Amino acid sequence: MYDARLLFLKNLNREVNVLKKLMLVVAILASLFENSWAKTAVIKIDGSSTVFPITEAVAEEFQAVNRKVRITIGVSGTGGGFKKFCSDEVDITNASRPIKPSEVKLCADRGVAYIELPVAYDGIAIVVNQKNHWVDALTVRELKKIWEPASQGKILRWNQIRSSWPDQEIHLFGPGIDSGTFDYFTEAIVGKGGASRGDFTASENDNVLVQGISMDQYALGFFGVAYYQYNKDRLKLVPVDDENDANGKGPTTPDYNNVLKGKYQPLSRPLFIYIRKAATDRPEVKKFIRFYLENGGALSKEVGYIALPEKAYQLGQSRFDQQKTGSLFGGEGSQVGVKIEELLEK
Repeated sequence: MYDARLLFLKNLNREVNVLKKLMLVVAILASLFENSWAKTAVIKIDGSSTVFPITEAVAEEFQAVNRKVRITIGVSGTGGGFKKFCSDEVDITNASRPIKPSEVKLCADRGVAYIELPVAYDGIAIVVNQKNHWVDALTVRELKKIWEPASQGKILRWNQIRSSWPDQEIHLFGPGIDSGTFDYFTEAIVGKGGASRGDFTASENDNVLVQGISMDQYALGFFGVAYYQYNKDRLKLVPVDDENDANGKGPTTPDYNNVLKGKYQPLSRPLFIYIRKAATDRPEVKKFIRFYLENGGALSKEVGYIALPEKAYQLGQSRFDQQKTGSLFGGEGSQVGVKIEELLEK
């Protein structure tokens, strides 16, 4: 009886020692994990849904070779991104248009200096449902007639655009008012940024617009060309005619060469990232921006956008290295028909 009890106690003691060792190992691993996580640098990004695919692709590639940097990317639209950016909530904001005067003031009031860097070109795609058999092209004049503020409650049917088109309601889809794409489109088509009819389905999420148009035969909408490229089997791309005899191009689409050579007008535009100057003191931010400018061109092509000329990325790196703050556009917001490399050279 005594021997059995002694054997039981020895076994119990052995099990307790094993348990203690396991708990010690767990504690060491937890400590190592906690220290490793604490040492992880975080770069916070928000802003444009249009620029998101480029920045996401760059961030994924960067994190694959920089394990101690974590990058978070939100999508609240260009306007929403600038609000967070000027409030010191994020380090970088994606923008599908240049910073506007109201945002310049907001950043200035809060002491936020910024560096503006162009990262790609985009063509705004005009799209309809695949069952739409009547629209082969639209002119800038027709797009204005559809979208200008005076058309609200008046231009409601397809045959009001062209009499040969169906006597059916037009169902419009477009980015929300916080979107840089909305600002640029209205500037280019209507003639004033933000001037638009309000009776359309709006979303800051371009995938919501894709879904709506793909399910509605009488829909028409617009967004960045990459979202069309992702969904070309569900949508029909509409060529745009700028009716400018000097160009003499007729209806064109936002193909790579058309955008790069300035043939797709007036709906070609540059895309940007803005970096808080205070954040550039951090080595991980400097490293990320260099990686972005070295690889963003190739990755922008992969996700459906148009790379800038190589010289533009080199000039952008020089601008970043020299810590040149402010906007190439004078803080005046969207401008139609600009060439980024020419602005950077100035």
